[in-house]
Amino acid sequence: MRFLTLIKRFVPPYRLQMGLNIFFNLLSTILSLFSFAAIIPVLRILFGLTTTEAEWIDLHAVSGIQETLAAGRTNLYYLLNEQIALHGAGYVLFLLGLFLVVMTGLKCGAAWLANYYMVPIRTGVLRDLRQQLYDKVLSLPMGYFTEARRGDIISRMTNDVNEVEASIMSALDILFKDPIMILVYLITLLVISWQLTLFVLLLMPVAVFLIGRIGRSLKRASTKGQEQNAEILSSIDETLLGLRVVKGFNAQSKLQHRFTALINATRQTFNRINRRYYLAHPLSEFLGTVLIAIILWFGGLLILSDHATIDAATFIYYLVIFYSIINPAKDLSKASYGIRRGLASLERIDAVLNTQSNILEPEKPQPVRFEQAIRFEQVSFAYQPDREVLMDISLDLKKGQTVALVGQSGSGKTTLTDLLPRFYDPTAGSITLDGTDLRLFSTHDLRALMGIVCQEPILFNDTVYNNITFGVDTTQPAPNGGTWAEAVEQAARIANAHAFIADMPEGYQTVIGDRGSRLSGGQRQRLSIARAILKNPPILILDEATSALDSESERLVQEALEHLMANRTTLVVAHRLSTIRHADLICVLHEGRIVERGTHEQLYALGGYYTKLVEMQQ
Repeated sequence: MRFLTLIKRFVPPYRLQMGLNIFFNLLSTILSLFSFAAIIPVLRILFGLTTTEAEWIDLHAVSGIQETLAAGRTNLYYLLNEQIALHGAGYVLFLLGLFLVVMTGLKCGAAWLANYYMVPIRTGVLRDLRQQLYDKVLSLPMGYFTEARRGDIISRMTNDVNEVEASIMSALDILFKDPIMILVYLITLLVISWQLTLFVLLLMPVAVFLIGRIGRSLKRASTKGQEQNAEILSSIDETLLGLRVVKGFNAQSKLQHRFTALINATRQTFNRINRRYYLAHPLSEFLGTVLIAIILWFGGLLILSDHATIDAATFIYYLVIFYSIINPAKDLSKASYGIRRGLASLERIDAVLNTQSNILEPEKPQPVRFEQAIRFEQVSFAYQPDREVLMDISLDLKKGQTVALVGQSGSGKTTLTDLLPRFYDPTAGSITLDGTDLRLFSTHDLRALMGIVCQEPILFNDTVYNNITFGVDTTQPAPNGGTWAEAVEQAARIANAHAFIADMPEGYQTVIGDRGSRLSGGQRQRLSIARAILKNPPILILDEATSALDSESERLVQEALEHLMANRTTLVVAHRLSTIRHADLICVLHEGRIVERGTHEQLYALGGYYTKLVEMQQ
């Protein structure tokens, strides 16, 4: 049932390749039977059994499968006797050898074609799974990533996907081929001797039971192993991000001990997994040998009995075919182990793919227009049900206004700005754009109105040009009828970034390193501002964009921000209050509530929270 579920899930886009794979596997199996069939006349010649008188039988005079096969075998012996009498036994052996070579060549060609058409299925399913995971991660709400560890997500997208490819897809390759071989060989064995085959089939459930017991324990261990791999990736990720702190506090040995304990535990888990996995081959080989020994005994009794139903040469052919079942059976047992290993990884992947987003898209999105104001109406929000971060927030952000949010750390400023592009939805109240609830717009259209500049600039390991154009579609005509290169340079000049970009080795085509590591903090921030300028959004969100900069960088970035904010509706989260003195409205947040609002002069004259914040900074 698991196998059919996997086939139904992964293979439908590759029906043609699957059909051709099955066809050539069947053809290869049938041709192998013809190859083995050459053994019988060779043995009869070598044992001197072809001198037995055989008369030609008219196949039209017989009925039934058994009688027809017996007549065909008798006619073959008749022809062999005739050729031996005319040309000698050596000539006939040469022809039989040539027949064996030709049949084997055709069989090997068919087997190669079966694998040829299996390759695009394996690589295609792997590509599809990676694409689904990546698309899902991009579509998940921000709230998902506050709970999930980055290392665990990376592990599911890398280690778990690779395990599915190595285990399940390898197993599917076997499961498309080996059941066909086993079925065809079993039918042939039944035709040769149904008594002997029935006796063998009665012994098979014991082997299947033993192999199944080991396989079930393997899946449980594999789940634990993949979880430990995720912990290793998380540990590496945390170490790389916090390397400056680790070295600064001489904490290397502490992290080394923790990492050593983790990788040793993972090693022990995978020792158990792989030992059980490698038990599949010797166990199935041993069981196959036991079956061969029993067949030799029982088949010998049938040959030596007074009413023999099978001769010695045919019995050897029977053994050759039965032995040909053993390898596919061993592969199937390993495949069942592989599927159980892969299912553990697949369940971890499905845990991501089946995650439901709480940011729902409307069935019929409203067209987005911003002409009047954004309004927060009694908005409350909680990351967890019993811990509210925002409470009863009401605020109007009129078009063209600059509204600043100030307050102590943890007062809810960044959370409030995250509600505007629908990174989260309010748990109570509503946010409207020109009177229409934001939940009635598609998130794509809504976010197209907005540009975001964060405290920590997010840049990519790409060129300066590609980082600045990240938020726009460069396949469309550039603004003002010019080229995109001109538009990028203009945005960089406005952001006070053109001078340092021009000094780079390759200018705008210079790669800036992982997270912009080749740039200073001020340069990274100015690039992110240039990106927002190029997008030219009507609504701007600035989340403490200058708080982590030195005085010189802050001056340059603040100039760039003033250019960016001109003629735009701006929501500013400010740490340095000197940067928002000229805001149209300043809202002071304290413990999730707006406790004061007004202009700088009005708030300072009140002598309340805002006054204390200003005096502390002075």
